[in-house]
Order: sequence, then structure tokens, then C-alpha cells
Amino acid sequence: MNAAHSKSAFVYRQVKRALQSGRYAPGQRIDPGRLAEEFHTSPTPVRFALYRLVGEGLVADHARNGLHVPLLTELALRDLYDWMERMLLMACDIGIAPPDEAATQLQLSSTDDDLVDITWQLFDAIAEASGHGALRHAVMQANDRLTPVRRANLGLVKHTYEELVALLDHWQRRDIPALRASLRQYHERRKQAVPHIVAALNDRTDGHH
Repeated sequence: MNAAHSKSAFVYRQVKRALQSGRYAPGQRIDPGRLAEEFHTSPTPVRFALYRLVGEGLVADHARNGLHVPLLTELALRDLYDWMERMLLMACDIGIAPPDEAATQLQLSSTDDDLVDITWQLFDAIAEASGHGALRHAVMQANDRLTPVRRANLGLVKHTYEELVALLDHWQRRDIPALRASLRQYHERRKQAVPHIVAALNDRTDGHH
């Protein structure tokens, strides 16, 4: 791996982590020059990293207006929830591998960060257990796009801790009918909350201006 590629991969990981942690608000412009200064590199590795994130749907290219964090509309967010739900149910339909050590290692505490991280890991594990690589890749991309949304909607959807405990329990026992029902309920509750979630994201955007 050459130095430029290595630097680009580093910038990619750092910016992706920043996007998922909520450092950038939806709609906020991302300045490649500022990132180049921050990471002590030339603009080229930064642009490679940012366009990799564009390909994953985590950054939007507005041509002359530059690169921005995507600003989700209600319709787009509802579609994203629906897409994730359909993929997870498809994973359940394809067939789930029996429990292994990794399945029992997902432990949940009540911190906000943990709720977001364990949700990502659980959905990834469900997709991985289907044995279908393309499905898992698609779930990972949707997971990444939903991570900042999940951080924004903490407190907007009630009983998220209890909800995730139940999902983990169904998963670890491989109770697929119960898991399917809970996945449907999980996504339905969020689809109903979409107007409030988008409003909360927009409020954060306004606060960055």
C-alpha cells in the first residue's frame, strides 16, 4: 500500500467516524481543504476518501456547491427504514446460522453510545448469519447511513433500551418468528416518528450555522 493510499484510508476512517458520531450535522458542508490541514496531508488523499464516502451514500456531491452531509427528507428516511427492514427480514427468510460465541457476546448497557453501537452490531450479525455476502454489504451501508440518525432520535422513540433487549434475546435464542415480529415493530415505530426525527436533525443543522 503506497503512502497516498494509506493516508486516504486513514482520512476515510476518521471522517466516517466523525459523520457517525454526529460531529457534522446533516446538510453541513465538508471542506476538503480544512480536512487536509487537520490531517496534515495534501488535498488528493482527502478527495479520494470523500468520494469513497460519496459512493457509500454518507456524503453528497453537490457539484459546484461542494460536498455536504446528506440532508434526509421524511420520504428518504422512511425509505431507508423500509429498506433496512426488508433486508433484515430477507436475511431471516434466507436462513440463519445457529448461535455461536459471537452471538452471545453482544452485551447491552444503558449508555446512549452503546444503544447505537449494539444496534449496528446486531443488524450486521443478522445479515452475516444469512451467509449472503451481498446482503450483508447492503445492510452495512444502510447501517452506516442510519447511525447518525439513531444518535439524533435518542429520546424521540421511547423504550429503545427495552426494545433492543428484546431483539437481542430473540436473536440469541434464534427465535426467528419473534425476531421477525420485533424487527417489524422496531421499524414501524421509527417510521411513525420520521417527522419528529427529521425535525430534530434540522434543528441540529440550524444550530451549526
